[in-house]
Amino acid sequence: MSSTPGVSPIGLTASASGIARLLGIMARLRDPLNGCEWDVAQTFATIAPYTIEEAYEVADAIERDDLPALREELGDLLLQVVFHARMAEELGAFDFDAVAQAISHKMTERHPHIFGDAADQGQSREVRWEAQKAAERAAKGATSALDGVALALPALMRAEKLQKRAARVGFDWPDTAGPRAKVIEELDELAAAKSEAEKLDEAGDLLFAAVNLVRRYGIAPEDALRHGNAKFERRFRGMEALAGAAFPALSLDEQEDLWQQVKAAER
Repeated sequence: MSSTPGVSPIGLTASASGIARLLGIMARLRDPLNGCEWDVAQTFATIAPYTIEEAYEVADAIERDDLPALREELGDLLLQVVFHARMAEELGAFDFDAVAQAISHKMTERHPHIFGDAADQGQSREVRWEAQKAAERAAKGATSALDGVALALPALMRAEKLQKRAARVGFDWPDTAGPRAKVIEELDELAAAKSEAEKLDEAGDLLFAAVNLVRRYGIAPEDALRHGNAKFERRFRGMEALAGAAFPALSLDEQEDLWQQVKAAER
């Protein structure tokens, strides 16, 4: 196999550092003449879904407390960063080192109590963090407290981030009583909705209110729902195991009995 122009052969050897080797492999895969046809054809847009998927697989490995899987999934996620950086380098925009330098700069700027002047050490972490974030948003031309909340985030996570941004400027309930009452109000409004458009509108309000209530209890809604999904799946599979092939033919009451059995066994 011929060498990719501009890529040192050591970039592909096992003796090279992990990052150098990975960067070399990606450069070779993206080589228009000698690379992989699939890798060469990819763009930022086509790779983005894989980036999101790999981030969730990292979270799944953590949820399962599976460290070998976490190592593998972190590698898959790192590959996504390398892939995007390589495509940007080919366009002359930036490279992997620029990405690493940018986040290094951001981290030192956001931690002046560690890397900055002694005067910065008297401020609370929250004050420093909010001041730094506000300065960064202003530098990017932000005109609203909600600017910068990515549209591509999962809806549940984005709802929480929007609420947190609003809370930073004082638009928040003082305790859980307000959001709890709002959930009840939205339940009634969804029940009263007539048209499909009204139902969609009120269903969105209900879910948004539920996120707000969970957030006010100090729980990350995304984590809570992931935990709830895992619990439902575990219990449902337990029901199927108890009933066997007859499960689909059971009445709802019989299935509920199985659910209670599985639930009781977990206590």
